[in-house]
Amino acid sequence: MNLPDDSEQLRKFLLQDNSRANTDFVGNFIRQKPELIHQLWEIYLSNEEPVSRRAAWIIDTVSESEPDWVTPYIPRLVDLLSTFRHDGMKRHALRMIARNEIPAEKQGALLDICFEWLLSPAEAVAAKFYSMTILYTLSRTFPEIRDELIDSIEFQMAEGSPGFKNIGRKLLVKLYRETGLHGRR
Repeated sequence: MNLPDDSEQLRKFLLQDNSRANTDFVGNFIRQKPELIHQLWEIYLSNEEPVSRRAAWIIDTVSESEPDWVTPYIPRLVDLLSTFRHDGMKRHALRMIARNEIPAEKQGALLDICFEWLLSPAEAVAAKFYSMTILYTLSRTFPEIRDELIDSIEFQMAEGSPGFKNIGRKLLVKLYRETGLHGRR
């Protein structure tokens, strides 16, 4: 099998198979040829289905062990976040953002997007989950959002999935402690 060595070959390789095995294979290949990470990011950030989503999955997976491969792209990722329409694009972006430091100049935009997605009935559970997690992290910098975050999580708990409720309860305990509220319900 000819392995990719430029952006066009990488794009073709991504379109061949949408499986965990292919994701792991390409991820391992990128680890061996880290000079291709920029090209993989360009494919992801081009927001072109389905190749961008497949690139996102690989970057997300690789960045668990190579977090420095995400850091320079966080500002651009935040800028493009609201343009992503596919749940997978949103999930991978939010997951990577949640694991990284958010630049100060992007925190306001990210607050808006995350509150919007947390409260939207149309958003997938994963987008809500990572939005809630990011908002909790940002509440350390902006404690004034804690009451709104508490209200938003409590509002979503009634309809939330078991996983959402589990994380929601854990975050609410922390938020109640931090705000001096000991549970409003």
